[in-house]
Amino acid sequence: MTTETLLIELGTEELPPKSLTTLASTFHDQITAQFTELGLAFETSQLFASPRRLAVQVKGLESKQEDKVVEKRGPSVSVAFDENGVASKAAEGWARSNGITVEQAERLKTDKGEWLLHKATQLGKSIEALLPDVVNKAVAKLPIPKPMRWGSSRTQFIRPVHTLVMLYGDKLISGTVLDVESSNVSLGHRFHHQGDLVIKSADSYVADLEAGYVLADFAQRKALIEKEVVKAAEALSANAIVDPDLLEEVTALVEWPVVLVGEFEEPFLAVPKESLIYSMQDHQKYFPLETTDGELVNKFIFVTNIESKDPQQVIFGNEKVIRPRLADAEFFFNTDKKVSLESRLTSLESVLFQKQLGTLKDKSERIAQLSKIIAEQLGENAAQAERAGLLSKTDLMTDMVLEFPQVQGTMGKYYAEHDGEAPEVAQALEDQYRPRYAGDSLPEANIGCAVAIADKIDTLVGIFGINQAPKGDKDPFALRRAAIGVIRIIIEKGLTLNIEALASASIASYGDKLVNENTLADVLNFVLGRYKAFYQEQSVSVDIIQSVLAKAPNAPLDFDQRVKAVTHFKSMPEAETLAAANKRVGNILAKFDGELFESVNADLLSEQAEKDLAATFDKVKASTAHAIENKDYQAVLSALSSLKADIDNFFEHVMVMADDEAVKTNRLTLLNAIRNSFLEVADISLLQS
Repeated sequence: MTTETLLIELGTEELPPKSLTTLASTFHDQITAQFTELGLAFETSQLFASPRRLAVQVKGLESKQEDKVVEKRGPSVSVAFDENGVASKAAEGWARSNGITVEQAERLKTDKGEWLLHKATQLGKSIEALLPDVVNKAVAKLPIPKPMRWGSSRTQFIRPVHTLVMLYGDKLISGTVLDVESSNVSLGHRFHHQGDLVIKSADSYVADLEAGYVLADFAQRKALIEKEVVKAAEALSANAIVDPDLLEEVTALVEWPVVLVGEFEEPFLAVPKESLIYSMQDHQKYFPLETTDGELVNKFIFVTNIESKDPQQVIFGNEKVIRPRLADAEFFFNTDKKVSLESRLTSLESVLFQKQLGTLKDKSERIAQLSKIIAEQLGENAAQAERAGLLSKTDLMTDMVLEFPQVQGTMGKYYAEHDGEAPEVAQALEDQYRPRYAGDSLPEANIGCAVAIADKIDTLVGIFGINQAPKGDKDPFALRRAAIGVIRIIIEKGLTLNIEALASASIASYGDKLVNENTLADVLNFVLGRYKAFYQEQSVSVDIIQSVLAKAPNAPLDFDQRVKAVTHFKSMPEAETLAAANKRVGNILAKFDGELFESVNADLLSEQAEKDLAATFDKVKASTAHAIENKDYQAVLSALSSLKADIDNFFEHVMVMADDEAVKTNRLTLLNAIRNSFLEVADISLLQS
């Protein structure tokens, strides 16, 4: 069967940059998935995406489907013919529907009887016949939240569509998609290419577009931009701040990237660099520059979609645009400094945190109270923690944060320093939101940890307290992120804090605002539920996590110590046998409906194997008492692993369910005591081999 390269391209008005890669990958995946379903084999496939096109190139695609034989079973012979061998109406109707006579039908014999059978050859369809429907189905499944119409057409898409290219090799495939007839004419660069851009063949697509000043390969364009940005920064002996999301967005905005450098006045550098960076990145899509010491440079890199004969004019235009943006930031900074953070506390009374839970002022007071408690438990300056908690939300009322919400907390630090607050308080105002996302840095000092934990616990308790728990993928208050943030801070900072104690204190601070009687249990269960995701990111197996979850520790650091101990234990040669033994003991005890003894009765030990096990266990238990007290769980499990030989010998030579009730109960008491010793750390019966 012949194969060729296939090209499908939709030419449009400028597509939304933040949606471009999602649209392109979905378009590609839908096309290739349908080819697989249709039985059309191909070698490789590639997506292309630029501001004015979505395209898929499939190499080595078969020209048509294989013919296949379809078996169509008819009525059974006993139903198809009467006693005289005359065909029934059912048989004749079935034969007519298949275009044959009853006499032409074959017979299918099985162990359940004999049926009429017709083997029909289904001819495979050509790519020319299949493609229009394939493309239309793929387009229909694109994630477009707000489709639009254009002109007098009733057709809807994310942007107006102007061209449709469908080429198989150098052959045009006819078809209509979104009311556009296919052709071999694409769109060149909006400014650098005038007239039609003819695509000579599916294989020449990339070269043909490049001749029209379009780099269609998104990944290639992105790599080129990053390379040129870094190169331009190095020429200035500086480092470019290349935000991955911004790089992705800029790549989606240009088809022929040209990297240039602009400059702004040095006095603007007196403004906190974070606000200048966000102004350049968010408003203008520029890449800021900084020195090797992290100081902002009064230059920026930008990517234009025009290869100008006079680039200085393009640079001048961008410098002209950025100047008022930076002037705004400068004005906000200078204006905000005229009012202290403390004096902004009263303005928090006018902003609701949540209508049932009160204002931001109420939340700040609760955070202050809980921050103080946490700081006391950590042996830190409780007054500073309380002060930081009280001021934690005041920068939300500044002009700078209202304009650049991303710098909340950071501007609080700058304004606190200006107000003369203690350095620890100022730093805590920035640290309160950390970690903002997976992999983000944690608060620098314990005062910041106290405020960050207090803020997150307050939100968890409050939202669960009014029965607004997350449902499905809806989590408007980011409770999952808050819970994982608390876990990360406590574990990675090595803090001996208990979630139950903190949540209880938080519940008390809400007074009568909470209506959920099970708030504490709900919060604890929710936090426990986040450990699985937290540890799976660290490649800890699920069975280890589940074994510790069975104990439901409410101190994250304690949870982590157990996980590490079980992870080490699972790597030991004794682990598999001991896990199986624990599971066996658990199953035996579950079926026992009597009462166990308070302790093992040595006088009832008759078999040597049970005497040996009891003696060894007594020694191990004595040696682990200190380790359990010090939460040295690895030492506990290592010591218990020495029971393997005696446990194996016990199960081999001792009948646990003895006829003598006292002997049976005594043996079960021994096994239960051993299992409980393992349960001091985790339920190892849940471990998988």
